[in-house]
Amino acid sequence: MATTRSPARYPGAWETITMEPAFKPSADVPDPQSVAEKWWSANAEQYLAEHPSLGDVRFQWGPEGWTEEDLQILPAAPGRILEVGAGAAQCSRWLASKGHNITASDISKGMLSAAELLNEKTGIAFPLIHSSIDAMPFGDSSFDTVFTSFGALSFIPDLGPAFAEVFRVLSPGGLWAYSVTHPFSWVFPDSPYADDLKVIRPYGKREAYVESDRAGTSYAEFPHTLSDHINGLVRAGFAIDDILEPAWPVANAETWGAWGPDRGAMLPGTLIVSARRPAS
Repeated sequence: MATTRSPARYPGAWETITMEPAFKPSADVPDPQSVAEKWWSANAEQYLAEHPSLGDVRFQWGPEGWTEEDLQILPAAPGRILEVGAGAAQCSRWLASKGHNITASDISKGMLSAAELLNEKTGIAFPLIHSSIDAMPFGDSSFDTVFTSFGALSFIPDLGPAFAEVFRVLSPGGLWAYSVTHPFSWVFPDSPYADDLKVIRPYGKREAYVESDRAGTSYAEFPHTLSDHINGLVRAGFAIDDILEPAWPVANAETWGAWGPDRGAMLPGTLIVSARRPAS
């Protein structure tokens, strides 16, 4: 293994570590939730420092920079809201600032600590819950809206249990909305430049992107196909409302990991899905 600069698939997750990046069978990743919790707790402070554009009170759906104000994906009156994979809870803080009833959850204690500090800094308070997306400590039908912006889903090998758990905590008629790395992104190199858009791996191959250090697996992210998303939602009982592949805004000149204006002009980098638990 060599000391190098890690091209982690999550936007902006770059750090100098001793590691061996590779794609490996998903089954070879032991305890993915524990891997995610440790990595995001250890890197929370650095990640937030590297991405000031996320702000303290801002609801951004992805690296393109589109906000909830721009896209208006959530209902105008979202009722009881849960953010899963909230990180430092910037999205929840924005919603709370508008007077909405919000709860934020994340598997990373480090990120929740950062969220607590930002709540104190901004004077905007709401519950912060330590929880994984596939085993939540909430009762059935506890929320009218559940959402995540680039949180939780990329770090689990199987979307099914997560979708089923979200369905459970949603009230009938409730909305589940989320954004993730676009599934097509995984076939290309982790580069923001259009000249690098050459297919290097098969679409839909059941492998995880893994980084390892001397202690073992330090980071893991799991590609999911469009059919994984659509079939997983339908099997959980959801009705899909909308699928959005936002274009790169002309005004956004920021390069963020593999996302940027050059590559963004050629193909979408983010997938946004809205689905609803049927009212009856």
